Amino acid sequence: MTDPVEGGRRDSFYGRRKGHSLRPARADALTRGLDSYALDLAAEPPARLAGLFSDPVDAVALEIGFGGGEHLLHRAAAESHVGRIGVEPFVNGMAKVAAALDTEPRGNVRLFDRDAAELLDWLPEASVSVVDLLYPDPWPKRRHWKRRFVSDTNLARIARVLVPGGFFRFASDIPSYVDWTLLAIGRSADFAWTAMDADDWRRPFPGWPGTRYEQKAIREGRRGTYLTFRRR
Repeated sequence: MTDPVEGGRRDSFYGRRKGHSLRPARADALTRGLDSYALDLAAEPPARLAGLFSDPVDAVALEIGFGGGEHLLHRAAAESHVGRIGVEPFVNGMAKVAAALDTEPRGNVRLFDRDAAELLDWLPEASVSVVDLLYPDPWPKRRHWKRRFVSDTNLARIARVLVPGGFFRFASDIPSYVDWTLLAIGRSADFAWTAMDADDWRRPFPGWPGTRYEQKAIREGRRGTYLTFRRR
């Protein structure tokens, strides 16, 4: 996959694929994890996405950019009846989750290590109950805002795969990205913001385990905003 900074997909949400070198044991866990859990987009998706998982599930959730995997793994353990597809092109984040799954396998998890837009285009229509985009790369410089994952095009992709009444959840500690997302939602006929009062966006989502990115924001004096949108 070409790095979007170097002219790849403009709907990509990431700017780099690799950080520090992986230790041999972590690299081996990554290989095993991708062999066991990675989705193959060369194959046709099943008519029911539950067929992607070795454990029986009655709903499917998608997490775009799971970072260190804290939220993905917590939800997978707490909600075994929900199949979870985690997307993370950053190798070190994927390796961390692969190592955790190596130690404690999960039959309700699948992984994808490339651009989430590819996966959204592959998934069947109205097949996912929840799409999470949690503390994504904010691309804080104005000239880079076009690289933010939230866009009219990607919101249409998300709307296509969500079941009616399904949810798109977004969290960020960057006010300009929160405003950006609300403006994009306002342009879309597919979503309704569910907030009734200020606490609805100040409080984390129910069952929220916290993430390392959230903790970093708190340490640096920033407060997260948690937005939930319902698919019309």
